[in-house]
Amino acid sequence: MSAVAEKIASVRASIRRRDPDQREFLQAVDEVFESLTPVFEKDPQYLEVFERLVEPERQIAFRVPWIDDSGKQQVNRGFRVQMSSALGPYKGGLRFHPTVNLSVIKFLAFEQTFKNSLTTLMMGAGKGGSDFDPRGRSDREVMAFCQSFMCELYRHIGADTDVPAGDINVGAREIGFLFGQYKRLANNFTGVLTGKDLRWGGSLIRPEATGYGCVYFAQNYLSYKGDSLKGKRCVISGSGNVAQYTAEKLLQLGAIPLTFSDSNGYVLEPAGFTQEQINHVMELKNAKRVRISEYCAFSETAQYFPGKKPWEVTADLAFPSATQNEIDEEDAKVLVANGVKGVFEGANMPSTNEAIEVYKSFSVMFGPAKAANAGGVAVSGLEMAQNSQRMQWSREEVDAQLEKIMKDIFENSLAASQKYGLKDDIQAGANIAGFLKVADAMIHQGCV
Repeated sequence: MSAVAEKIASVRASIRRRDPDQREFLQAVDEVFESLTPVFEKDPQYLEVFERLVEPERQIAFRVPWIDDSGKQQVNRGFRVQMSSALGPYKGGLRFHPTVNLSVIKFLAFEQTFKNSLTTLMMGAGKGGSDFDPRGRSDREVMAFCQSFMCELYRHIGADTDVPAGDINVGAREIGFLFGQYKRLANNFTGVLTGKDLRWGGSLIRPEATGYGCVYFAQNYLSYKGDSLKGKRCVISGSGNVAQYTAEKLLQLGAIPLTFSDSNGYVLEPAGFTQEQINHVMELKNAKRVRISEYCAFSETAQYFPGKKPWEVTADLAFPSATQNEIDEEDAKVLVANGVKGVFEGANMPSTNEAIEVYKSFSVMFGPAKAANAGGVAVSGLEMAQNSQRMQWSREEVDAQLEKIMKDIFENSLAASQKYGLKDDIQAGANIAGFLKVADAMIHQGCV
């Protein structure tokens, strides 16, 4: 074993020894480590930088007490992991979900580092959230929780320090309550959160950005392969913001969105969803906040499959847009058996490492999350720019910039992959391109 190989093995062992119980974080690190090995072998100084990068600059955990509608005290746990400020203020969303723990937030912050770097915008990386579940809670209860959460978080954020945004279960309602409490505590009105309402500092296209961006990324990949989205049958998981706008943009570009899902099952429109049907899904999930099975009362052609995943549907492309690790090795084999030729990740790390190996072994086009779903944070960065200017750009201007950013991400990932002799391995290329920009900044800024 060469000296470099020994050092690589030593660093990997050290990371696992330090956080042996953080499964999601270690999974994310392992996925990136494999891709970066050619970089470390060519220039060992980058291995030392990576060893620093995997340790967050700051990890914050705090108590969030609040009173529910029955007058009973509730206590949740809040987190903010500020991973890297090498390229700019910490930037990344807040997730409210019962599965949230430090490992989940660290993996998200780690992935965010590469994603934000790939956008070409000057943003560092962070992630936060809580094990609070807003589903089934009244607006007053959600407000009470958000205000208590911000009572601690506000000490650690700012327009030039750390700019959170939304993520799973943190939408316009939650961002509004969080921003109101921040303004009350800090006594200033700044762009400290993104994903805001258009009437008080938000950006056009921000709600659509992750879904639209993922489809733009797929469009670029297919174009590179001499193909297009037109007529492609697409399975989509999830039924939240990302899934909704993935379906909408697929439809606009001539593809056929077939499915939406939630944790209880999936709904299939055999001939594909129309815009009217997508609008109804948006109403069910964004306004009524009910299960996707309720959609069947609206459509005579819909089929609902309780307890199932949409990967069993015959299709050309898959857009996992729900949550991490929703596609395991067996799911990936089912996708391939059903004719899927491309997987583009709208969610964060929805495919296990074993699933990714299946994609590669069958030459399935793979758009990894840190590249394919970077549209959301890209438009968040554009929202920050608009807030600094005290201006709001047109829908057309923001969408054009988003489309260009996603094209640049694909091309930069492809170029990095080819530079290191990995042909068109977009997963490896995204990791390499994202890492090198952050790593070079860290080298220039010294051992801090």
